Amino acid sequence: MTTLSYLCPMNSDILLYPWGHPRPFNAYAQYFTKLFGSRIQKLSLDAGFTCPNRDGTVARGGCTYCNNDSFNPSYCTPDKSIAQQLNEGIDFHANRYRRAEGYLAYFQAYSNTYKPLEELKKIYNQALEVPGVVGLVIGTRSDAIDEQKLEYFAQLSQKTYLIIEYGIESCYDESLRLMNRGHDFENVRQAINLTHQYGIHVGGHLIFGLPYESRKMMMDQVHILNQLPLDTIKFHQLQIIKGTQMAKDYLANPNDFNLFGLDEYIDFMVDFVVQLNPKFVIERFAGEVPPRFLVSLSWGKIRNDQILQKIEQKLLEKGLYQGKFFTETH
Repeated sequence: MTTLSYLCPMNSDILLYPWGHPRPFNAYAQYFTKLFGSRIQKLSLDAGFTCPNRDGTVARGGCTYCNNDSFNPSYCTPDKSIAQQLNEGIDFHANRYRRAEGYLAYFQAYSNTYKPLEELKKIYNQALEVPGVVGLVIGTRSDAIDEQKLEYFAQLSQKTYLIIEYGIESCYDESLRLMNRGHDFENVRQAINLTHQYGIHVGGHLIFGLPYESRKMMMDQVHILNQLPLDTIKFHQLQIIKGTQMAKDYLANPNDFNLFGLDEYIDFMVDFVVQLNPKFVIERFAGEVPPRFLVSLSWGKIRNDQILQKIEQKLLEKGLYQGKFFTETH
């Protein structure tokens, strides 16, 4: 067993962390600036995919928490071509933020490997043909991937940046069953390991606050995640979205849910991050949904960047950082 033991002196003008910048966690924005040498912007896409737990292959109805409309930008609809969505996304971000020097086509809605390989090739090629697109981010499920597809992605990743992001959601099989995922955690573990073996960047997504999971159960997942060969990780507090099966369950039996308060979530994330593998690039600490989609506005209208600032500030105030108490086992 080895324990991470680097020191970040609080009285220094510059804090030196293994990820090469002074933020107390391995931050996504700085990771891409270092990788590409400039600011890179992700552009969400809806390419008209579905999921195997929607079409009856493994289940119907989809994940109980899921409503893709709650996070899709206004320009992002499957009735538009890939090129049109990307160009509108470029204009959208250029008008609201300083111009990025490159873009990642983010296939976000539903399971973006859930088509025959030849169809996937056409879809991804359309994105890479758009000027300014420097790579692909492909969100999918662990049961919508196979070795033939991974061979293709491995070849493509030699030509452009490419990462496959898997919805882990929970490391507990009972939680996955209750949310109608249609697969167990071992399926996720195998997909992540296999993707890594093919030399492809791999990311994961986890939800905190799922029904029947205690705070200790949620915290214990850090030790499971730390053993996975992840490049990036996203965290998301459970939000109850209107029109979902989970919203119906919540309204019928609210006592089955133990949702996080804002201050509690910030403290939880600090405790989680200090145990997290420092090699993992943290893409986000929390999810953000337009208030009109939420059953409950328990956190008010706080923005995602404000939550990030609060977590980062607490880490700095306490002299903590990602991986300070990380333990690597062999």
